[in-house]
Amino acid sequence: MRIRTAIAASALALTPVLGAAGSPAAAVAPAKHAGLAAECGVRSDGRLYCGNKAGARGYADRSYRSATRGTLDGTFSWFSCWGHGDPHPGGNDIWYWTLLDNGAWGNVPAVDVNTGQDPAPGLRAC
Repeated sequence: MRIRTAIAASALALTPVLGAAGSPAAAVAPAKHAGLAAECGVRSDGRLYCGNKAGARGYADRSYRSATRGTLDGTFSWFSCWGHGDPHPGGNDIWYWTLLDNGAWGNVPAVDVNTGQDPAPGLRAC
């Protein structure tokens, strides 16, 4: 009897909570990077680890006029270096170079990266 109760409890724990539309409720899922969103700094590997706007686009060049190479779908990413480019709504011309979620490399405007200042202190220029 105890085994059946334990199995039933385990099955209930693994069953996703369904929202009104019958899809898994995203609000009950634990945050993948909870606690990391507040972090923004250069680590010992020389990369900037920082929160970013979900869906931020990465461009071929440091310009909105260049081709889009992909996006950052999550809200926490790393950036290998920075460079000057076209001005963007963030009030400066700093762009960050990173590996996008589709495996392509791209330039992300600083307005989409949650830095306290641009360029981020300690990150190398490229």
